[in-house]
Amino acid sequence: MRLARMLSTLVLAVVALLVGTSVAHADVDAQVTKLTHSAAASRLTSAGITWSSSGGCSDRNRPNCTSFEQVNLASIQGAGVLKNASGCALHITGGTETGHASGTYSHWNGYKLDFRMSTCLTNYITGTFTSIGGGKWRAASGNVYYNETNHWDVTYYNCGGC
Repeated sequence: MRLARMLSTLVLAVVALLVGTSVAHADVDAQVTKLTHSAAASRLTSAGITWSSSGGCSDRNRPNCTSFEQVNLASIQGAGVLKNASGCALHITGGTETGHASGTYSHWNGYKLDFRMSTCLTNYITGTFTSIGGGKWRAASGNVYYNETNHWDVTYYNCGGC
């Protein structure tokens, strides 16, 4: 009986690891697929997600552009999952362009997208995910949603259930 309980616990831990609920972030890097701007834009359009930039451009090296060059596939898929789950209209205002904070799980490295603030999106995030303090909410997938007052900054460690 004790061995069965131990095996059951081990199986649950492996399943949790596989679905991303407690994936060590260092393991995520080995599984990253990068997209070109046009491939990401095509996927977003197909999902009904819009985007814009204050400069009306997509040059990754200009901070007033919104670029998806070198974005992680999981981030784009995660945006689609968020749209479907929330039922909200989503509009991206920040991607992989320069000008954001640095770090391993940064915009530049393809892990983050910024979404225009909306009542629908705010209600979904704050009503569905777990508050972890400091204006941040964590989904069961481990992805983190940060209310930066004028937009939602989302860190996608995985696609969130795609």
